[in-house]
Amino acid sequence: MKTRLLLAAVLAAAPMPAMAQGAPVHVLLITGLGGEPAYSKSFHEAAGSIYDAAVKWGVPDSSRIWLAEDPARDRTRIRGRAAKETVAAGFATLAQRAKPGDVVLVVLIGHGSGQARESKVNLSGPDPEAWEYEQWLRPFLRSTVVFVNGASASGDFLPILAGPGRIIITSTRSSTERNESVFYSWFAKGLATADADADKDGRISVLEAFSYARTEVRRAYESDSRLLTEHAQLDDDGDGKGAADPAGAESVDGALSRQVAFGGAPASTNPRIVALLAERRALEADVAALRGRRAMTDSTAYGRELERLLLLIAEKTAAIRVIERGGPP
Repeated sequence: MKTRLLLAAVLAAAPMPAMAQGAPVHVLLITGLGGEPAYSKSFHEAAGSIYDAAVKWGVPDSSRIWLAEDPARDRTRIRGRAAKETVAAGFATLAQRAKPGDVVLVVLIGHGSGQARESKVNLSGPDPEAWEYEQWLRPFLRSTVVFVNGASASGDFLPILAGPGRIIITSTRSSTERNESVFYSWFAKGLATADADADKDGRISVLEAFSYARTEVRRAYESDSRLLTEHAQLDDDGDGKGAADPAGAESVDGALSRQVAFGGAPASTNPRIVALLAERRALEADVAALRGRRAMTDSTAYGRELERLLLLIAEKTAAIRVIERGGPP
């Protein structure tokens, strides 16, 4: 009971965006210098899979910007070379297009270095530093920003970029984890395929993609008998403190990243599952409405009602999984 109440209190305190289901999405992909053909190929494939996923999500061409090491590699999808001035222009373009409540997804892939505000990812020419990315994010004050730095040594970006309405993900927990990251490739796969769709609602939440990638990174290191040298982290409550397991009941993060999702219609055609999904969405709407009344509700009653709704949502999810495994409808 204490764990449930703690979870309820945590979720109640987390800021939620003014974002409707299916809010417009804008995507900025930045792939840095590979240094070696194998890295250039890997960076390109990961960004390309996210770009193609964005097309399926219905993101218009004008809101899909991919800046890369070599634009000639794919002139159809890549908008220009990844350099400081083009990255700044990419942010400015999306800032003009994004409206309040929209989702802005930024994915940065490459080789990282530096420390604190001076942390960077290697691009063509001068490398922009973490504090500059924070400045470029400021115009998106009323949008929900998802910023993913999949580079090595990316951890110090998180406290610099964290803020209200932002989901910040880094592939490492500090700038000292300098070995080449594999998190970005699994996160891209999580966004682009159904593999990360844990609740089978046909949409991939940021939390689902993060949890999926984190699990697959650990498996990859174990299968190669290597010591895990990258520890991804996520912050979505704006406190600048990353969580390794935001899906955990005791985590202070996870509320916003659970709500922000990409994709289309439910993946199941089973009428019972479709009905349960609709019931769960209705409960989630009740949670959002309850949060809106928080200031006018007694704190004890508020916590009790929020806990009740969260447990009902969990029950719906469990029922869906039972049916998928061949259990009774």
